[in-house]
Amino acid sequence: MRSRTLLSLSLNFLALFFAITAFVSTYWCVGTQRVPKPKCSKLRTHQCIDYGVNETDPNKVVYSWETGDDRFLFRQFHTGIWISCEENIHDESERCRSFIDLAPPSEKGMLWLSLVSELLYIILLVVGFSLMCIELIHSSNVIDGLKLNAFAAVFTVLSGLLGMVAHVMYTQVFQVTVSLGPPDWRPYNWDYGWSFCVAWASFTCCMGASVTTLNTYTKTVIEFRHKRKTFEQSLREEQAREAYGYFRDHSLHSISKSLDVYSSQSLRSGRRPPLPADSLDFADFSASLGEEQC
Repeated sequence: MRSRTLLSLSLNFLALFFAITAFVSTYWCVGTQRVPKPKCSKLRTHQCIDYGVNETDPNKVVYSWETGDDRFLFRQFHTGIWISCEENIHDESERCRSFIDLAPPSEKGMLWLSLVSELLYIILLVVGFSLMCIELIHSSNVIDGLKLNAFAAVFTVLSGLLGMVAHVMYTQVFQVTVSLGPPDWRPYNWDYGWSFCVAWASFTCCMGASVTTLNTYTKTVIEFRHKRKTFEQSLREEQAREAYGYFRDHSLHSISKSLDVYSSQSLRSGRRPPLPADSLDFADFSASLGEEQC
């Protein structure tokens, strides 16, 4: 039982660590955004469009022959639950914006539900982890250990369900934001990042911990009931043997007492008590019978 408790505790700890890591990171979804190239200047001579305007004759216009994707830059971006960051095309820094502000108004309610579910997911994981630690410390009392194990299993299962709902809702919100979000943010192509994989790994560890905890609780209860049933059966057999011995001794005592009473009454009335069969002499009995006939 202790090994299964340690396994559940380890899986719960991994789930909690992965959940917190995914919650605070900004790599749930990654990809590229297509933005127009800026105009070339003295400070920027690469990755820009040179219109070739002559400063001495500003009325003379020179056209750029770049077409298709050559007219655009592809900058990297990464998005988390809270924040979305993309490269700044003017320098080496990043520009970050709140993902809640980027989501369409119709999806903000679902996004807030996803955030609340993620927070509850982490809180319930902390509660389940604490209960498992207490159970491991106070493992001498079986009844208290069973109660703690049951509560830990319930909290772990609930946290896993909330985590799954939160991940699914965030995925739906992001997909809608890709289509209906601000034009300057819409990705050209995107994919799920390592934070998304860590979040689902946390859910997997959480469900593994819940299944292990439930298995430990169920197996302990079954063993306890089997031992109790065996004890009750042995107790009934012992009581039956004691009752049989008591009634047997009581019956023999009653019989002997009845014989003693009968013998004493026979002596008082002048009647001879019956002789036992083994004390009779059949030869003398035959002789006396012959004399009476003559």
